[in-house]
Amino acid sequence: MSDLLAARSQMGMSLAFHIIFAAVGIAMPLMMVLAELQWQRTGDAIYLDLAKRWARGSAILFAVGAMSGTVLSFELGLLWPEFMRYAGAIIGMPFSLEGFAFFTEAIFLGIYLYGWDRISPRMHLLSGILVAVSGVVSGIFVVMVNAWMNSPAGFRLVDGVPTDIDPIAGMLNPAAFSQTLHMSIAAYAATGIAVAGIHALMLRRDPTNRFHRHAMSIALIVAVPAMIVQPISGDISSRYVAHWQPAKFAAFEGQFHTQAGAPLRLGGVPDVEAGETRYALEIPRGLSLLAYHDRSATVKGLDQFPRDEWPPVPVVHFAFQIMVALGLYLALVGVWVAIVAWRDREAVFTSRRLLGAVVLASPMGFIAIEAGWTVTEVGRQPWIIQGVMRTADAVTPMPMLLVPFVAFTLLYVLLGVVVVLLLYRQIAHSPTVETSQRDKSSGLQASV
Repeated sequence: MSDLLAARSQMGMSLAFHIIFAAVGIAMPLMMVLAELQWQRTGDAIYLDLAKRWARGSAILFAVGAMSGTVLSFELGLLWPEFMRYAGAIIGMPFSLEGFAFFTEAIFLGIYLYGWDRISPRMHLLSGILVAVSGVVSGIFVVMVNAWMNSPAGFRLVDGVPTDIDPIAGMLNPAAFSQTLHMSIAAYAATGIAVAGIHALMLRRDPTNRFHRHAMSIALIVAVPAMIVQPISGDISSRYVAHWQPAKFAAFEGQFHTQAGAPLRLGGVPDVEAGETRYALEIPRGLSLLAYHDRSATVKGLDQFPRDEWPPVPVVHFAFQIMVALGLYLALVGVWVAIVAWRDREAVFTSRRLLGAVVLASPMGFIAIEAGWTVTEVGRQPWIIQGVMRTADAVTPMPMLLVPFVAFTLLYVLLGVVVVLLLYRQIAHSPTVETSQRDKSSGLQASV
């Protein structure tokens, strides 16, 4: 295994592991706060139990996420020293602000966990709100760094050296809005539907359990709006990529040749040697319409770029198709839940078909996140900073990178198993509380 492949594999594996905890760290504190708010409004002890359970889950995931994030920070310096030397002065500010948000989250999470009987209910709820806000702000600052790698801004190149550095302009780069919006919504959608799916599975076995009804209702309140609007943020992101990263756009759409009125391809297998995407279902002029809102617009193909600047087309194309397909399924489930809840809230908890669709959707949000980050990172290759620095020029010359790759992989697998077992204990020991007629008539209303 070459140094470049080993470094990319280790970084990819670390990011794939960490991003799950980052997404949960954004969304779960919101569910925790909503549960406590409902407890304060209704006095229902089930909501208090949910708030405490989700707080403990947030603490577990926060601790593991902090560890994996620390590993990533070391990997940036050890595996990519040239990148950090080149970009450190520009991306240092968002990383510093992310650290500030991270410590804010840690402080108020501690207050939340240990302040139930020590501070007033209002202040306790406020501490939970600050945990939820700092979690999403922390994620936004990190994604801003990645957005800068996709659309570098805030400096001038003089003899290959960045000068006149403006960190604020670097943070507010052209990709910042679309990427932070898309990732934040994805975190709420993925976490909310994952939690809802767990409790939907329990409700299929025990339809009258109030604990699972309350938990599922709060999870759906977080997930459903996010799932419904996510295709809109995806459209914003795709149009950004079409304008600023046309080679990536051509790769994930399987567009080998520049074409006016380009078709939108569903599925298909890219044949790089032949320069075509086989077996795809093509919607005439669909790609031009989606990318530029003009059915006759010209879409750049990969033929407009040197062959050594093409990303791995099959990987990027398949990852993009997976992300879009899962995102559309989640959006349809979100619309289905919203319609059923509007007509008959009780049916949300009793319809076996709807519960089955929610259970099926439960892992899809996180799979879509992994696929989306594959599109983002692999689609940028061969650049680590788009158009400025190649990945091969940023890697460390240190030998034996295979050893830390194997060691960290085993560590992450072990941590993953521990986290799953700990979270399973939180779910497996859930109480059995039967639903009364009054609860059945209220349905989702108690959580709205």
